[in-house]
Amino acid sequence: METQAQPTPAAILQMGSGFWASKILLTAVNFELFTHLAKQPNQSAKNLKTLLGLKCTDRNTYDFLDCLTAFGFLKREGLLETASYSNTLDTDVFLDKTKPSYIGGILEMMNERLWEFWGNLEDGLKTGLIQNEAKDGGEGIFNVIYDNPNLLKNFVNGMTGVQMGNFMALAQKFDFSNYKTLVDAGGSAAVLSAMVAKNNPHISCTTFDLPSLETMAKETVQKFQLEDRVKVLSGDFFKNGLPKADIVTMGNILHDWDEDTKIKLMQIAYDALPKGGAFIAIENVIDNDRKQNVFGLMMSLNMLIETGDGFDYTFDDFTKWAKKVGFSSTELMPLAGPASAAIAYK
Repeated sequence: METQAQPTPAAILQMGSGFWASKILLTAVNFELFTHLAKQPNQSAKNLKTLLGLKCTDRNTYDFLDCLTAFGFLKREGLLETASYSNTLDTDVFLDKTKPSYIGGILEMMNERLWEFWGNLEDGLKTGLIQNEAKDGGEGIFNVIYDNPNLLKNFVNGMTGVQMGNFMALAQKFDFSNYKTLVDAGGSAAVLSAMVAKNNPHISCTTFDLPSLETMAKETVQKFQLEDRVKVLSGDFFKNGLPKADIVTMGNILHDWDEDTKIKLMQIAYDALPKGGAFIAIENVIDNDRKQNVFGLMMSLNMLIETGDGFDYTFDDFTKWAKKVGFSSTELMPLAGPASAAIAYK
């Protein structure tokens, strides 16, 4: 006889209180806790309390650090007064601000911007309208962000944080041997171009974005000493199209827009490519059954918050649009975490 499973509220309570866990991690990133511990591991709670400038009780400090330990973000030896804390392998690599592998930019943006706006998810679902800085201003979010240097820097650091691992994976996994030129449309701080050029010495890259991104892009190119193979070009591809290249990439660009605009962007990429050229969209492509890539589904809701009519998509969606534009074939390449490269060949 089959035993019937007993109902349990555990998963419901864990998910319902999930914002508690998020805020604990985001606060630790904001405090640069993992950066401090990368410099000097095995710190006592008392030392960390002083270092971070916390005025709460010792018990509050233990609770904060022990939550991070229970989540798997810190290692601990001892207990309470005798405890010492260090980074785990993951937090040491990805949340130490001094390392190039730092992905905390997206977490900083979540803490500074998205935390507040996601409180308006109900309004977003009811109205279908954006819920961020542009909510009451009548301007599009990108106009608001690009006109505010501090907001722009926070946004760019966030996008770099969420995409760095993907750009590195693409640069190493995709076969660039038959291509000589690449244009990254909406190239932001030029990180994708830098990663591809660094890992593929025969490729010349152009990072293409609006003029307000030019300074940050040039800083990245100089940092990696790639001035000879990565060009920074300013422009608006909606108005002027893209420079010709063997490969056109777009990282977290398509999902900002509604379906018609997505197809228009893919057409702009198609027109810039030669026969045999490749268009690569790097995003959190949702699995076709819409059951597995929960981060992709949540990112799609984030596009409601940020843009109103943008959304993330499945590989089947991408293939349908690619065929409509005229691409001959498509391919999906998993990258880092929940992200993939959706590739269309001309």
